[in-house]
Amino acid sequence: MADPQGVLILAEQDEGRLASISGELLGAGRALATALDVPLSAALLGERAQADALVAAGADRVYLLDEPALRPFLAETALPALEQLVRAVQPRVVLLGHTAAGRELAPRLAVRLGVGLSTDVSGVRWDAELGAVVASKPIAGGLAIAEQVPQGTPQLVTVRPKTQAAAEPPPGHAGEVVPFAIDLSGVRPRARVLERVRERAAAQRLEDAEVVVSGGRGLGGPENFRYLEELAEVLGGVVGASRVAVDSGWISADRQVGLTGKITSPKLYIAVGISGAMQHMAGCSTAKTIVAINTDPDAPIFEKAHFGIVGDFKKVLPALTAACRELRQG
Repeated sequence: MADPQGVLILAEQDEGRLASISGELLGAGRALATALDVPLSAALLGERAQADALVAAGADRVYLLDEPALRPFLAETALPALEQLVRAVQPRVVLLGHTAAGRELAPRLAVRLGVGLSTDVSGVRWDAELGAVVASKPIAGGLAIAEQVPQGTPQLVTVRPKTQAAAEPPPGHAGEVVPFAIDLSGVRPRARVLERVRERAAAQRLEDAEVVVSGGRGLGGPENFRYLEELAEVLGGVVGASRVAVDSGWISADRQVGLTGKITSPKLYIAVGISGAMQHMAGCSTAKTIVAINTDPDAPIFEKAHFGIVGDFKKVLPALTAACRELRQG
């Protein structure tokens, strides 16, 4: 069963459903597995239905750790379970999400395995000359990209959410689910989950939206976000903002897009009155289409945008909103 050259990802689930990071890790893992010509496997601390979904999403093999002691998630039980799997399977690379669970597990797993760790990376690639995975991540506020090679085997990496395209399984893809027995007899958790309380949030999370309309310093004040809200409503999207707009108190911090905010990867990103600083673009650069609206024709964002409009947003946005509404109604 062991595959000393495979790629292993840690899938995550949320209330019985696979989390989006699982598909993103499969996408990154598939690129590595193809370059290495090895199978792509997933570890799942969950149930059979989720394991089948991982196979359908592109995993060649899913190791199912269906143990009651692993639910709900606790690092104290998940860590030894994952360690046992990694030691048995002996993968070449292990990818985790840079999520609450991944940030808690990865450093502890690295210590137990005696290997290095690259965290919060935005890209991974196989370097044949080095014979290793190279992980890249923005540094210095997004002004530069650092490349790291985590030492040891397996190479351990946590991947920033919304930086990878989800896996696209090839036609006729088939995989297998392999139940994996773990021994937690010596584990005595010092914590237990008493209750989970979800924070009330908007209908769509910023990082999951397919359309994002963001505003920055150029809006001039909080009252002008209504222009963005009207357009976002017509397009079925959500409103985002630059750090300057958030720091100015014009909009809540959960709307911030950028290196120190949310990472988005929508189909359409409309930036209004945003100059296009590297820190902001780090949060939206993977958008399929970027439209920039700015009065400054020399704004850096026009170098990144697929389409640009030089003009006053108070004139441009109402016209754009009306045109979009007409198209949707027609």
